[in-house]
Amino acid sequence: MFLHWGFFKTYKTITMIYKITDEEKIINGIKLYRIELIKNCRWGEAGAKGGWIEKKSNLTGNAWVSGDAQVYGNALVFGDAQVSGDAQVYGNALVSGNAQVYGNALVSGDAQVSGDAQVYGNAWNKSPLQIQGTRHFVNISKKGFLKIGCKQMSINDWIENFEIIGKQNNYTKSEIEEYKLYIDLAAKIYNQ
Repeated sequence: MFLHWGFFKTYKTITMIYKITDEEKIINGIKLYRIELIKNCRWGEAGAKGGWIEKKSNLTGNAWVSGDAQVYGNALVFGDAQVSGDAQVYGNALVSGNAQVYGNALVSGDAQVSGDAQVYGNAWNKSPLQIQGTRHFVNISKKGFLKIGCKQMSINDWIENFEIIGKQNNYTKSEIEEYKLYIDLAAKIYNQ
């Protein structure tokens, strides 16, 4: 379920656990402010410094940004989610539930990280591709890997074997051509 941004602008009963301090820095031409806990909670004691946000609408609920992590643009971290380390969340990205984004991870665009998901390390810097094809879904299942229907292989393996696999699965010539376009698109986006 995708939540409409207007919901968060009108929902006033959420008690904030932080304040924005005067400490600031510029990232990609955007002014970010350090946050600080204003009450004791699961993230620490009142007065503990957190990470960096552009504006209050980037962080709500019991969510927290810590370390040198940054949240800006129209991105929103809410629920009990945490962004930490050197992670960056920006664009229209949503991080919610008990999700954790940490390390050097980048979550951007229209990406949504929710539930108990963990995004870390040098994780996605582009939202994972998902296309409903004529016969099967096509999606990036993990870094460098494409899944078509139930079959998962590296993008390069798909490029080399798509025609053989299509024929083995009784794809028509036009369906094979259709899925080649999806494979080429995935290669163009993710094999850079």
